[in-house]
Amino acid sequence: MQRRFSLIALCVVAWTVASCATGKEPSPSFTPPTAIAPSSSSAGAATTAPLGQPVLTPVIGSVLAPPTPVAATDGKLHLAYELVLTNTLPQQVTLTSLAALAGDKTLLSLSGDGLAYWTRPLGQPTPSTKLGPAQTALVWLDVAVEKASTVPSDITHTIGLTVTQPQPPLVPVTITETIAPTKVNATKPVIISPPLSGASWLNSDGCCGMSAHRMAVNPLNGQLWAAERYAIDFVQLTSDGRLFIGDKTKPESYPYFGADIRAVADGPVVAVVNNLPEQVPGTNPTGLPLDQYSGNHIVQDIGGGNFALYAHLKLGSVRVKVGDKLTTGQTIASLGNTGNTSAPPDPLRSNGLPFVFNTFRLDSRVASGDALNRLADTGGPVGLQPGFAGGDESDAMPLDLDVMTYLEK
Repeated sequence: MQRRFSLIALCVVAWTVASCATGKEPSPSFTPPTAIAPSSSSAGAATTAPLGQPVLTPVIGSVLAPPTPVAATDGKLHLAYELVLTNTLPQQVTLTSLAALAGDKTLLSLSGDGLAYWTRPLGQPTPSTKLGPAQTALVWLDVAVEKASTVPSDITHTIGLTVTQPQPPLVPVTITETIAPTKVNATKPVIISPPLSGASWLNSDGCCGMSAHRMAVNPLNGQLWAAERYAIDFVQLTSDGRLFIGDKTKPESYPYFGADIRAVADGPVVAVVNNLPEQVPGTNPTGLPLDQYSGNHIVQDIGGGNFALYAHLKLGSVRVKVGDKLTTGQTIASLGNTGNTSAPPDPLRSNGLPFVFNTFRLDSRVASGDALNRLADTGGPVGLQPGFAGGDESDAMPLDLDVMTYLEK
């Protein structure tokens, strides 16, 4: 099912330059296992030689951008990144397994439906592990480790695959390859203040699963960019767990419409748009040019090569201008429904960087992606995970489906 939150009016991201997005991808109903053992190879499988020695690898691959570990509300450190795989053969291949390794330690292992869940051939919204001749696919990975001391400095990957037209000895029926080595970025995530105040703010499209933001990898200027890797869409639930009350097509039916947006850090404003109309909630806009995808928005330089984008702001609500020096917690605009509210942000090249909020309370978590889809359709009340143990959080990244309280400022 597809999430259709059209009144998601704010995305806060940290990235190297302002970013771009496309529309939402359908969310598969399959729930991914945390780890699945790779498929065993059949007789005649080719085992890849150590890196540096010539060896035939019919599927070539690379990491879109080196991962940066970030502490999240599940108590783990997440390394979210993407593999780009290309089938160089003139025949179809099927991916059977994928593992992320640090030396001889397996960090993540996927196969079968678990691998398909995270894999999309370019241009196709449907999960698939089949790559046609000369076809490229993306595999979204979320490597989670328990503590900082176990974060690797390097990761490599093994993939298992089968071919339909073997040509032994060079191309046997089953092949295991070692590909796509990457360094792990040692940079610490930027620490920012939450952009909102009050209770029951829901992260409806965040890291680190297969949310629309996570899957928004865009071809810009001849290169793929994952600008929204860590972007968050915020909506606020009522005290009884509802999203809207009354006509879902009217912004005023959403109680949080017009809520104050606050600066997440100190730093100057580098871009402002404040003249785009509100969109109709409940539907995805069509026909928008790239420069209107983020709607009315503010881009703020928060230092260290990081920029924050506040997107989908209410028409005419922006209170700042380019060059203004913002202070943390300063009210800068109101939450609205402008632009492509199913997927921000600004149409420039970037790769999203992780960020953490300095302090907030984790109250609950929505039961599932399907429960979130139903919330968008019916207005709620939303189903929450039973027995969920929340608590105060500091220097942590909210995960998709988290429901939080941010202190009044």
